[in-house]
Amino acid sequence: MLSVIIRDIVPGDNERIAFIIRSVLEDFNVPKTGSTYADESLNHMYESYDVKDAHYFVVELNGELIGGAGISQLDNYKGKVCELQKMYLLPVARGKGIGSRLIQLCLEKAEELGYTECYLETLPGMEVAQKLYEKNGFEYLDNPMGDTGHCVCPVWMLKKLEEKAK
Repeated sequence: MLSVIIRDIVPGDNERIAFIIRSVLEDFNVPKTGSTYADESLNHMYESYDVKDAHYFVVELNGELIGGAGISQLDNYKGKVCELQKMYLLPVARGKGIGSRLIQLCLEKAEELGYTECYLETLPGMEVAQKLYEKNGFEYLDNPMGDTGHCVCPVWMLKKLEEKAK
């Protein structure tokens, strides 16, 4: 039986989550520049999300960290739009509904923080991820929003959120 726990990131998770994200990116042959791979924040995930209007969750399977995802204000964009960021799961986690649970937690947190929309960027080769995002209410955009600095991610998606009082 699988014992899956989704919890808030803690400082001790930094090294493992950075390894997981880079490992997944390497599996998909993602360029190391112009992508999440080069983000300095990858080495300090806890600190990067320990700020106002941001949050990062990690996933444990049978006590081992296997992935995570977070939300933060969309860079270089005015308005109440967050970005679903750094959502990566090791192969052992895929196809088990964990990704949908993780997305739903991120969206609930986004609504709690007062965001009205959630944006994401991904790669054309990540078709399974795109299907997961579609299943969770994200729709394709023709153009990017904001400026994340991830020039190798030409697939943009957006989901409208329910407005809740902060």
